[in-house]
Amino acid sequence: MVGFNVVICGGGIAGIEGLLRLRRLAGDRVSVTLVSPQEDFVYRPLAVREPFALADVPYYPLERIASDTGTRWIRDRLERVDVDACTVHTAGGHELPFDALLLALGAGESAPYEHAHVFSDRDAGQSFREIVRGIELGHIKSVAFVLPDWPVWPVPLYELALMTAERARGTSRDAQITFITPEGRPLKAFGQAAGDAILHLLAQAGIKLHTGVVARVPAPQVVTFGDTRLEAERIVTLPRVTGPAVPGIPAGPGWFVPIDERCLVKETNDRVFAAGDATDFAVKHGGIGAQQADTAAAGIAHVAGAGNRPPPLQPVIRGMLLTGGRPLYLVARVIAGLGWRSEVSEQPPWPADEKVVAEELGPYLASLDAATDPPRWR
Repeated sequence: MVGFNVVICGGGIAGIEGLLRLRRLAGDRVSVTLVSPQEDFVYRPLAVREPFALADVPYYPLERIASDTGTRWIRDRLERVDVDACTVHTAGGHELPFDALLLALGAGESAPYEHAHVFSDRDAGQSFREIVRGIELGHIKSVAFVLPDWPVWPVPLYELALMTAERARGTSRDAQITFITPEGRPLKAFGQAAGDAILHLLAQAGIKLHTGVVARVPAPQVVTFGDTRLEAERIVTLPRVTGPAVPGIPAGPGWFVPIDERCLVKETNDRVFAAGDATDFAVKHGGIGAQQADTAAAGIAHVAGAGNRPPPLQPVIRGMLLTGGRPLYLVARVIAGLGWRSEVSEQPPWPADEKVVAEELGPYLASLDAATDPPRWR
């Protein structure tokens, strides 16, 4: 069905996973256009390693990915969607008709505190390296990691705290490290087993943990929560994440895109799907975004006449937690935004180099890594 046009907006994990799954399910039945303002797909889950000089972050040209998948790539940014006319309008003036649309735009970021250092995986090497260096030299002796009471990607902050503690021990520096979270237990959305494992790791690393409290950062080097006032030479947090607020697309609280159990965007005539951090799904994790993209791709293939209607998404978190030592591998089924029947292992249940499990993307990137023209490194 050459006349069935699919537009995918977004060149991150969810966007590329959805593209690869759609090609596997629908093949040449669909004509695909990928819209992304970035030139490369950057494997951002590994960005926490950059400040510690453990590894660079790999990035893969979208031109190569588009060529491999027989996809038209437009380097442009989505501006609005006309659902009734089934047309995507871009900032550069393109008008792209679609029979099905996948929104995989990712989330916006903003600083939750005026006086805290915000770690972003978009510039991790620059933003946190100075703190690591200060600890190595003994110039920085106290760091507070503060998880804001807002939708965030929580895993990187735990990884940074554990890796910072390990670096301090490895350089024989005495650094006081504190972790503050509004969660009743660490990584609550990842289940009991994951929470217990994190508690053990934090205690083993000598990290002072405060749970169930909402922190404020009223001044430089000051954190308050309840009646407690804590002073730290550096305060590190994560960005708040917000939805993309695309004109023409419904938006829920926080401007996230509301989706149903099959990743269809509500009130869009069953032609618009969404996946990844832009959606209103409670857990923000690359593996969940990849599963949403797989469900959306199956739904698009069904609309295009290439397969049955997919079952509802049953999300399962699968991901690697970097600790500064041996990583942990986390698995948890997600129900109503919380992890259930979670499992933790020191042995990888999937390829060890996959920090985030994506069924299509993982093998594809491995094939690029093994090629004679390997990916570039940021």
